[in-house]
Amino acid sequence: MSTDASSADFPPKEVVEIVAEVAKLLKEQGETISVAETAAGGIISASLLSTPGASQFYKGGLTLYTLESRLAFAGWTPQTISSYAGPTPAIVSGLATHVRNTLQSTYTVSESGTAGPTGGQTRNRKPGYVALAVAGESGVATREVETGLGGDRVGNMVRFAVEALGLVRDVVKGTVKLGAAGAGESETKI
Repeated sequence: MSTDASSADFPPKEVVEIVAEVAKLLKEQGETISVAETAAGGIISASLLSTPGASQFYKGGLTLYTLESRLAFAGWTPQTISSYAGPTPAIVSGLATHVRNTLQSTYTVSESGTAGPTGGQTRNRKPGYVALAVAGESGVATREVETGLGGDRVGNMVRFAVEALGLVRDVVKGTVKLGAAGAGESETKI
């Protein structure tokens, strides 16, 4: 394995076009973004930061992969963890809203899913499922996606990042509207 990295290695080719579009929109509108990601493992933040001029729009990000990290940084309580049943639109809405309020960004994108290779029996615990949210001043929009990639961990992580950035694009462009927390525009994409 080569230790020489090049710009061709990152961001993943599937992310390049959407991250460029999101960065351009945010810069043009003078808006900012923060990130609260779990199963994408930092790909969303790193992709945004790979864009020249990222300091104009990127306010910060958290990789909240473990329940312990959510206790420490996302406002979760032991009661939140005791009732946790896996990734859901409500979970990512809460993460996005908390991080947006903390970092004072225009938008926060959040995702939580099951990358694989293993998972559970419920829909939201099967590999390839991700719940997405974008929080803004007027509320939250959510989306659920099933990638169809099964237990392809890396493939799912990259797809989760692409889908999350796609939701950001749709919110910034106004094609997806924000609504009251829990009542925002919601859709499922398979």
